[in-house]
Amino acid sequence: MKILTVNAGSSSLKFNCIELPSEKELISGYFEKIGMSGSFYNIKIDGVKTKTEVELKDHNDAVSFLKEELIKNNIVSSLDEIDGVGHRLVHGGDRFKESVLITDEVLKECEKFNDLAPLHNPAMLSCIRAFKSALPNTPMVGVFDTSFHQTIPELKFLYSVPYDWYQNYGIRKYGFHGTSHKYITKTMQKMLNKEDINMICCHIGSGGSICCVKEGKSYDTTMGFSPNAGLMMGTRSGDIDYSIIPYYMDKTGKSITEVDHILNKESGLLGISGEYSDHRDIETGMNEGNIRCILANDMYIDRIVGYIAKYFVELDGKVDALVFTAGLGENAREFRENIINKLSSLGIFIDKEENNKIASYLDKNEGIISSSASKVPVYVIPTNEELMIALDTYNIIK
Repeated sequence: MKILTVNAGSSSLKFNCIELPSEKELISGYFEKIGMSGSFYNIKIDGVKTKTEVELKDHNDAVSFLKEELIKNNIVSSLDEIDGVGHRLVHGGDRFKESVLITDEVLKECEKFNDLAPLHNPAMLSCIRAFKSALPNTPMVGVFDTSFHQTIPELKFLYSVPYDWYQNYGIRKYGFHGTSHKYITKTMQKMLNKEDINMICCHIGSGGSICCVKEGKSYDTTMGFSPNAGLMMGTRSGDIDYSIIPYYMDKTGKSITEVDHILNKESGLLGISGEYSDHRDIETGMNEGNIRCILANDMYIDRIVGYIAKYFVELDGKVDALVFTAGLGENAREFRENIINKLSSLGIFIDKEENNKIASYLDKNEGIISSSASKVPVYVIPTNEELMIALDTYNIIK
């Protein structure tokens, strides 16, 4: 089967075409600046990338160019050869606990979550409708970023606010990065040959979240009602005292919309360093003696260590694996080392030599980086959200 995976943002569209069950990637690409000036798209086949500058007025234009590229590059001779399309959806509320076949009823239900994900959900639903129009006979599946976390118990997902906030307005922890955490969980279950695995999964990229997996299911996670919760990130603040917001508004005259933008787009590593949201730039600044870059890095490590320790306790110390994944988790070797060195009181120790061998740009991109003395094995495992979307789609339409 040839499965197309689609991840649409408000002004972007990322796609892969994967052949299953062989799991071979046939083509991938990324449409950027949709609805903006300077729009373009990148295509990658067999590791070779090409860039094309085109006008992309909306997601329908992106879908049209995508169809052309599939045929032009001999991925398919006809669109009928696409057996299914898997769409990543940021929010499924507490309604969708699994990936589902997309019907008109499902689309209507998903519209209810637009208020919960106003930047992403409307664009994703628009993209689904564009694909349904272009491929009317092709089954489509919705894969929700929140669904993996629907096993989190009420004890963990409720906030200590009036209970009717949850009942009437759906205010609760939803968690995100679920597709990645699900992929890593399934990978480790196979690797360790253990279904009821206890694991701490650190998805650390420009966005970051940590998931506590208990007996093979999400038990707790750092992201909450929105993705701007838990860890500090590239531009997101993560957890803060809510009283800061009205105080800052009163002092500056900023609106709630402006403050929300600052906390999502101008905080985190960028806010502390004053210059950089990308950790690679932070590392450069650190090497040049930039004090604020050093502070931003130390704060990020501190937040990650704190949540790992919390989840270690939640699992009663019975942890089968600590896993690092995503851009920073997979590649930043010194960053991983500094985190693990702060976990020695939990009996977790690094093998520095093995750690330095693993990154996506090296010959080895996964493996164990803990020493033989470590009570918990520490892994680096590349995530593959596109493959997870494709597998869910494949299993549902099959």
